[in-house]
Amino acid sequence: MEENQYSEKKSLRLVTGKTADWDELAKDCVGFANARGGVIAIGIEDDENLPSKEQVISENLPFQIQKRISELTINTGIVSQIIQATNGGQYIKLKVLQSASTIASTTDGRYYLRLSDTCVPLLPDELSRLFTDKPAFVWETKTVKSVSASRTDTKKLNDFVSFIKRSERVSNFVKSKTPEELLNYYLMSDGENLTNLGVLWVGERNDRARLSYSPVIQFLKYDESGNRVNKIVWDNYILNPVELLDAVWTQIPDWKEGIEVSDGLFRKFIPNYDEVVIRELLTNALVHRPYTTRGDVFINLYPDRLEICNPGLLPIGVTPKNILHESVRRNEKMAQVCYDLKLMEREGSGYDKVYDILLSVGKQTPETIVGDDSVTVVVRKRIAKPEIVAFLNRIDTEYQLNYRERICLGLLAQNNSLTAIEFSRLLELTGRQALTDWLGQLIELKIILSKGKTKGMTYYINPKVLKTTNFKGKTNLKRIENHRLKELVFQDLLIYQHSPISEIHERIGKEIPIRQLRVCISDMLQTKEICAQGEKKGRRYFIDISVQKT
Repeated sequence: MEENQYSEKKSLRLVTGKTADWDELAKDCVGFANARGGVIAIGIEDDENLPSKEQVISENLPFQIQKRISELTINTGIVSQIIQATNGGQYIKLKVLQSASTIASTTDGRYYLRLSDTCVPLLPDELSRLFTDKPAFVWETKTVKSVSASRTDTKKLNDFVSFIKRSERVSNFVKSKTPEELLNYYLMSDGENLTNLGVLWVGERNDRARLSYSPVIQFLKYDESGNRVNKIVWDNYILNPVELLDAVWTQIPDWKEGIEVSDGLFRKFIPNYDEVVIRELLTNALVHRPYTTRGDVFINLYPDRLEICNPGLLPIGVTPKNILHESVRRNEKMAQVCYDLKLMEREGSGYDKVYDILLSVGKQTPETIVGDDSVTVVVRKRIAKPEIVAFLNRIDTEYQLNYRERICLGLLAQNNSLTAIEFSRLLELTGRQALTDWLGQLIELKIILSKGKTKGMTYYINPKVLKTTNFKGKTNLKRIENHRLKELVFQDLLIYQHSPISEIHERIGKEIPIRQLRVCISDMLQTKEICAQGEKKGRRYFIDISVQKT
């Protein structure tokens, strides 16, 4: 049993003996209830998949658990039962029901939410967002009483069934189902009626138009002066989500524009905006938007950038700083459909794929901006370093890198070198092991080298690799050796006496890491090669000429 957003393992000691911690269990139950529900396996240790073979559960314990949780929580429904594992040992399966229309809490007024594999406390502003998101949790599976399950758009239903049967992401068991059974399997129908999700995907146009906040996409193009020069709107509700994605890609001529860059003897065409990037970001916009909130999806195209603006805020637990790794699917059933139709990645984010594609063609990573009631993703048009395109392509062809390694190598190629802290910040990682996992075989194959220790660890591309791939990048001072940096500082202060560190940094090269410069100046002060006056922002550095003459 793996711990994730829907399951948790707990030791039997949590609910028995002097070590019993009922408040901890109540917190977890509240967290699951406020999310999508889940299962807590009590009697299985964290590092085990099964209970002890000799473990026997008291018949009264499930009842005791239900009684204590009802006393310690509000709006939290649970079902507790004893399960015998395959090895003969027993454990308690505690099923926590989703609190679909109310907010669960502990009796002392604390609120929690299950995110990934942990339950986190909710801050006041997050609590108000949870109130807003609650209706969205059940929007997909609500039946539309006026729309019979037999009232579908024949072409859309046939296309959906055809796509499912061709998808390698779908099991043969699912593919063998009839169209009616498929609708029920994907919760597009419930009994005799279609659900909101069913109307959205296979319903008739008039029924889709009657849905609350059925998606509308607007494309707006602006010139250099900020004037709107083109507008395309898909607001007639004829198209379902997959047809909307196809329409956006095929009906906007600007997607065909791009530039050619040199790749050895050949030229490589790089579109201004890659099709996979556009489709991935738009799919995320359609899947993650709250369908209980009014607002259109806007595609704003400027001369230097593309902005995709989606109504609603990010799901609770997802921020611009962790969006590369954290995934919370607001519309879970729709995400499953999009995954099975190969419209998106399993985690419902796809941001790693967007990072990979943009970095592989020398572009900046996307920027996520959270507004008061919307989320905007910005993709820059300009290729920051055209010379790295051929380099990354040759390295990937030779070593068959995975997406994480390509992302790391792309970031290094754009920045020449990165400290461990800078790398972790760019990749939104915590802990050195996380960065090591991302670097993968790049270190083992010596494609990337490192110098320094702990926080001062600096990574850079192996010069031999640059030479063998005929990389034509520009030389800079980012990896300058310490003895050369000291000489630069010394020569600078000979000319510009009594300078603050900011001015020294500006003159000798801003690409030099400021931390490295501070360490260098500190060493030079200790060896009395330079002197200093003042404190903090008023501190000035100079050379005592009289000392130098002696």
